[in-house]
Amino acid sequence: MPMKPKRPCSYPGCPNLTDRRYCEQHERQESKRYEKYDRDQAAHRRYGRAWKHIRDRYIAAHPLCEQCQKEGRITPAQEVHHIIPLSRGGTHSVDNLMALCKSCHSRITAEMGDRWHDR
Repeated sequence: MPMKPKRPCSYPGCPNLTDRRYCEQHERQESKRYEKYDRDQAAHRRYGRAWKHIRDRYIAAHPLCEQCQKEGRITPAQEVHHIIPLSRGGTHSVDNLMALCKSCHSRITAEMGDRWHDR
């Protein structure tokens, strides 16, 4: 199956072609901008060093994407998702976590409207 053609980076004035929304250079820059201006400031307190330890432990115990496994695919997990988001009263407890690959995590996050709610 042929791949989709590359498209221009969404950063204003950038002519670089990419498979994603932004080229590698502007993806980092846009991520920093999002963290500083668009992301809820309370999130910085929720996702500190303790979360990194919990996340690393959970990924080690669940190395495959749980959503892909339900659909019969085997994909390595890259991210840990909160089933009930912390902003809506969720916790870091193991029964509220789910190991996901990047595409499943992005899809679930977009469906929930967490990151792109105002765009």
